[in-house]
Amino acid sequence: MQKPAILAAKKLGVESVVVDANPNALCAPMADRFEPIDLKDREALVKLARSLGGDLSGVFTAGTDFSSSVSYVAEKLGLSAHPFQSALNASDKVRMRTCFKKKNVPSPHFKEVSRSEIDSFCKESSVGGGHFPLVVKPCDNMGGRGCRLVRTKDELFSALSLAVKNSRTARAICEDFMEGDEYSIDAIVFDGTLTITGFADRHVYFPPYFIEMGHSLPSKVSEKIKNELIATFALGIKALGLNRGVAKADIKYTKNGPMIGEIAARLSGGYMSGWTFPYASGIDLTCEAMKIALNLPPDEIISKRESIPWQPHESVLGAESPFKIYEIKTNLFSAERAWISIPGKIKSIEGLDLARTAYGVRDVLPRAKEGDEVDFPRNNVEKCGNIIAVALSREEAKKGAEEAVSRVVLRLCPKNAQTERFLHFQKNADEDDFPPCAFDISEEEPCPFPETVLSSHEIAPFIPEQLGSKVDWNHRSLKKSAELFDSLAKNHGELSGKKLWTALIRGGLQGALYVSDSEE
Repeated sequence: MQKPAILAAKKLGVESVVVDANPNALCAPMADRFEPIDLKDREALVKLARSLGGDLSGVFTAGTDFSSSVSYVAEKLGLSAHPFQSALNASDKVRMRTCFKKKNVPSPHFKEVSRSEIDSFCKESSVGGGHFPLVVKPCDNMGGRGCRLVRTKDELFSALSLAVKNSRTARAICEDFMEGDEYSIDAIVFDGTLTITGFADRHVYFPPYFIEMGHSLPSKVSEKIKNELIATFALGIKALGLNRGVAKADIKYTKNGPMIGEIAARLSGGYMSGWTFPYASGIDLTCEAMKIALNLPPDEIISKRESIPWQPHESVLGAESPFKIYEIKTNLFSAERAWISIPGKIKSIEGLDLARTAYGVRDVLPRAKEGDEVDFPRNNVEKCGNIIAVALSREEAKKGAEEAVSRVVLRLCPKNAQTERFLHFQKNADEDDFPPCAFDISEEEPCPFPETVLSSHEIAPFIPEQLGSKVDWNHRSLKKSAELFDSLAKNHGELSGKKLWTALIRGGLQGALYVSDSEE
């Protein structure tokens, strides 16, 4: 996620001093200078900044929740950034919700829970008047780590324990669940103006977790609803005190109107700010945001933005606009889609080059590689890779991205305990309906394969017509999965037809290949 920032620095003619606790960070070799400093160690960052003297022109991050570290250093050295306290408001979910509540910005009811309070809280469970579902998440993490939906009181203890484990300060927040369509919004906040620089539909799946399997930009939402969401976003930015830099929202449109999931003082991750918006708009958003950090005007944004009306939802009716509001129109459509895996260890990866040939594909971005342990994702960091496609229409971009995803095959090592556990429907006690099956087909559906499947038998012709069009989480139909199995496992030995069918339904193509490879 820092690659666009390092490239933006080069584009603007400034040297990049890049810091990360991990000396082997992926983009470290791209930096003009790299220092292994933990992003949480603010004093060490200030020390480094001061050692640069008058040569330091700005501090910047994109796609991470360390905007407070950026603002701390900038404030100490008199550089351009959001105020430190405002960045803290946008980094800690309890502080954030408290700011929203004080300013009557629509967001869920919430309670903070520390590690020592979990037992007593679970006995009381009074958030939402004791009603479910609830959402539990760490107060200070990103990427969906430790975040899950709690549908019954029985799930509350394990959810809080997971959230606290993923919190840097051992605190969780428990809040009402917001039902409604979800959107991502990026914006630049500068000199009393708010410019929307990306408005996307989020595609979130797999409860009780919240896995974003992609986003589509621009959103297909109506202008009325879009303007209402933007108005609530603007009020949230003002409530947090963000005034110089960037802001990113995860926001839903519920039966009661817009409600804010969270606002961060940074550009979005998930390939939106550095990839899909620039592709759709022709604007290097990271470069424009970095200009503000360098105390320069974001001149390309200013020259291309268009004013939009203040149209708040009735839930905030009467509120005055805290900014002059603009947006950047896009000429093209971008679609980002992820691919994922069932549990196991990657033996080989097929189809990456073929994925690059799908219509409109700009990027194939694998995260997992051969030899990696993989799992069905419980957060957004555990996805295995991403595709980005661009086209003249929303449908073409979507089709291209999903076709590319369907061409990528992660083949797993045979005889793996985690894969076996998954394929035998063994689940954690508090995850009785997770992970889901690749194909939504009743267990009563009769096995269409012969009792013994030999290498001379292709399985694709046996797929029932009424089931063949069903699609798994990697956008592969049942029929296509069977055809790929036939091409990738031509020399398998004798296989139990029922075992192969069950593995195909449970784990998709990966499950079928695993059974074949394990029988060799």
